[in-house]
Amino acid sequence: MKWVTISLLKVSIYLVGLIVLLLSIFWIPWAAGQLSTLNPEYAYLRYPVQIGIYLTTIPFFFALYQANKLLVYIEKKNAFSDLSAESLRTIKHCAIVIVGLYVIGIALLISQNALHPSLGLIGLSVAFASLVIAFFAALLQELLNSALEIKSENELTV
Repeated sequence: MKWVTISLLKVSIYLVGLIVLLLSIFWIPWAAGQLSTLNPEYAYLRYPVQIGIYLTTIPFFFALYQANKLLVYIEKKNAFSDLSAESLRTIKHCAIVIVGLYVIGIALLISQNALHPSLGLIGLSVAFASLVIAFFAALLQELLNSALEIKSENELTV
């Protein structure tokens, strides 16, 4: 059962990564072109917004890589290790970077008076989801560090 669960999680990580990669390669340039055609007064923001979105994919893919590493640690019965805590710390930092990039992007679009409410809602949703992931990773990291501390104390007393 555990092998099936870990395999399913790995497949979902790869699937999410593939979907985001395909959207980044095909849909984002197409949508940016369509929006700049429909709204020529905001066409100058096409490439800065695309670059901002692409910048957020870097920590996203790195966090997916760290999540995959974490699943490998669990699979190899090495879940309670410093390596797992390091992966959770990296996932937390990646999520915080994504939140920061989206907040900066939303602030820049507001300053240009170019933030459509639906785009703002999508951006805030992504930032909020990333913030939840950051808090959850931080909580798991603290729990894992506490478990590692108890484990090392028990090893010293025996």
